[in-house]
Amino acid sequence: MTDALIVIDVQESFRQRPSWAQVSNPDIVEDVNLLVAQAREREALVVWVLHSEPGSGGVFDPDSGFVALAAELRPVAGEPVLVKTTRNAFTTTELARILQRHGVGRVIVSGIQTEQCCETTARVAADLGFDVVFVTEATATFPITRPDTGAALAAEAVIERTEFALAGRFARIATLTDAFSDPLTGSAVAS
Repeated sequence: MTDALIVIDVQESFRQRPSWAQVSNPDIVEDVNLLVAQAREREALVVWVLHSEPGSGGVFDPDSGFVALAAELRPVAGEPVLVKTTRNAFTTTELARILQRHGVGRVIVSGIQTEQCCETTARVAADLGFDVVFVTEATATFPITRPDTGAALAAEAVIERTEFALAGRFARIATLTDAFSDPLTGSAVAS
C-alpha cells in the first residue's frame, strides 16, 4: 500500500495570531518534520496544504504574505503544495486526484487545527475509501469558545474529543513513532 503524508496548514498565518500563545503543541513544526523525514525515508508521497481566505484582509488572506509554510518546513521537488479555501483539504484542491495518480491507499494526517482542518480532512479521506492514520502528536489546536453560549473547551479537551470521534470510525490514532507501522503487526510498512 502506498502512503501519503498530508501536512495541513502548518503555516505562518497561525503564528501571526495572538492565539498562537495558547497553541497546544508549540513544537508542531519539529513534529511534522519528524513525520516528513519518515515519509521520505519510506518514499511515501508528502503533500503540503495551505489555507487561504482571499479578500478577507486577515492573516489567511494571500495579500498578507503569511499564507506560506512555516519557515522551517521545506518541500522538495515532486511534493505537491496545494492551497485550499475550505476546511478539508479535498473539496477545493486536486488532492484526491493526486493521491489516486500516485496509487495512495493510506493517508497520514498532521497539521493545524486538530479538530478543524485535520479532522475534517481525515473524515473526507475515510469517506473516499482511504485508510486514515491520524497523528495527534503532529497536530495542534487552541482553546475553543462557543459563540452562542460562551462556554469554553480547553485545547486538551478538544484533542480528546477529536480522538474519540475519529478512532475506529474514520481513522487509526497513531503516535509519531508508529504512524507508518502496520496496526496489526506493529512493524514498519514499506510504502
